[in-house]
Formats: sequence, C-alpha cells, structure tokens
Amino acid sequence: MVLYFIGLGLFDEKDITLRGLEAVKRCKRIYLEAYTSILLCDKGKLEELYGKPVITADREMVESYADQILEGADVEDVALLVVGDPFGATTHTDIQLRARERRIPVKVIHNASVMNAVGASGLQLYRFGEAVSIVFFTETWRPTSFYDKIAANRKLGLHTLCLLDIKVKEPNFEMLARGKTVYEPPRYMTVNTAIEQLLEVEEIRKEGAYDGSTMCVGLSRLQADDQQIVAGTMKELLSVDFGAPLHCLIIAGDIHVVEEEILAFYKVT
Repeated sequence: MVLYFIGLGLFDEKDITLRGLEAVKRCKRIYLEAYTSILLCDKGKLEELYGKPVITADREMVESYADQILEGADVEDVALLVVGDPFGATTHTDIQLRARERRIPVKVIHNASVMNAVGASGLQLYRFGEAVSIVFFTETWRPTSFYDKIAANRKLGLHTLCLLDIKVKEPNFEMLARGKTVYEPPRYMTVNTAIEQLLEVEEIRKEGAYDGSTMCVGLSRLQADDQQIVAGTMKELLSVDFGAPLHCLIIAGDIHVVEEEILAFYKVT
C-alpha cells in the first residue's frame, strides 16, 4: 500500500492533475494539509469531486499527531493533499521520513507552486536567489534574519521571492494560560504589511539592501480569475489594494531588458 503526497496546485479543486485525481480515488483516507498554506476554495468542492470525505490536517495534527496520517498506510492507500507542490514546506519532508522509517511506500505527485508560478511576473526564474519568509511582527518579536539573505541576493543581482506569513488556528496564549484552548481568527499577511516591515528593518539596519525606491512585484491569488500582479517601487506598492489572500512579494535584483518589457504591463498606474 502507498502513502501519496499529492500537490493540488494553487487555486481550486480543478487544479489537481489527472494522475493526482486517479490516486485520490484509490485512497481509503484523504487528508488536506491546512497548516502551511490554504486552498482558495471550500473543502466541500474537493469532497464533491472525489466522492469521499476529506479530513483537515491542521497545525496541531501536522506538528504533533502526524502519526495519525501514517496509521494504516501500510495496509491501505492514504493521501496527503498539499496546496501547491508537496515539498514546498519542510513539514512534508518530515512526514515522508517518518513513513520511510516505517517502511511505508511513498509516492509523490507534483503540481504547480508559488515557487514557479511567480514566473508570471515576467521575472526569469533562473535569476532568483534564495527565497525568504516574512513573519508577522509582534511587540516583543521582530525577527530580521531575512534581511541578510535579501542583501546577499541583491548584491548578486538576483531577485528575492518573499513568502508571506499566514496564521491559521493559532492559540490565544492568554486564554491558554487560564487553561482554556481558544484559537485566534485566521490572519494572512498582505504585500502592504510585508513592505512596511521590510522598510522598518532597513531603517534599523541602514545597510542599503533596499529602500522605498526599490523595484518590486506584488502578487495575489495566483491562478485565480482575480489574480493580481502589480509592479512598482516599494513606496508605490504600499498604496495598492491586493485584495483577498494569498499574497507574495518579489524584490527585484538587476532587471534584464526582456524582464523590463514584461514588467511594463504590470506597472502601477
């Protein structure tokens, strides 16, 4: 029997590949990983297409109870559905390692992810450097490890893909201290918030990795009918409404003439 890691693509239930759909229909249990990303359609649409129930694998299950997903995968086919591509997050690599340690056969069915879909911006994928994650700042936690990676990419003339934070099923720590488990409402970082935090860090570091005049591309809801791709300086993008989640941001490096021609179609007007 097999544990399948199946990429769902970026938008809705129709983005699964034919190979992925065939595998799903063979599986006895189906889990939808809902921690590292979100699907831009209701889970019910997946169940309608598959003709069987889909179990939501939230943060708690993925981080603390992943063995529930593996249970029985040695005697029946089980699927873990992942938004984008199965290995866009290290979490899924960890689950794969656990499966292999149990001698459970693993098969991977890939799909489009944000890592390649950002090529829609016109910036060439082979001219990207290391991607970074931008997390929500709090009053007491304002990590800046992304800054050095962006600076290194920019020094080499490379573009930087910034993956923006999502908070799903985050516990309220004040209530947790009182012995009650209460979850905060979901939060999804916008391009605007990411730029505000980036500029705040530059103001502190003052090393010139970027500034308000640095060319960027903001993207939202890639693959959806209402996707947005907008190019402009950081300062210009601050005032753009990118709409509903999910968002990501590209900080441009050196821009090739062909890239410049395509970016012109997406410039802030």
